[in-house]
Amino acid sequence: MGRWMKPEVYPLLAAMTFVTSMCIFQLTRNILGNPDVRISKSRRTKGVFDNKEEGEKYAEHGLRKFLRTRPPEIMPSINHFFSEDK
Repeated sequence: MGRWMKPEVYPLLAAMTFVTSMCIFQLTRNILGNPDVRISKSRRTKGVFDNKEEGEKYAEHGLRKFLRTRPPEIMPSINHFFSEDK
């Protein structure tokens, strides 16, 4: 990057890059996939949509379906080690 960037800044730069990319991903997902967002003029002129299946498709995406089958633990091996009775 150059001599002006100190090595202590790298973790902050990495964290800010990650958070910014998450924000850009979510905004892009909402603009392109959300059934309530209407960009084209022809869709905006219509009133309330009855698109329940499109809304469910947006809300029940692949990551949510995958995480629903996983146990709600961050580190299962450590949790089982400390929770077992000896």
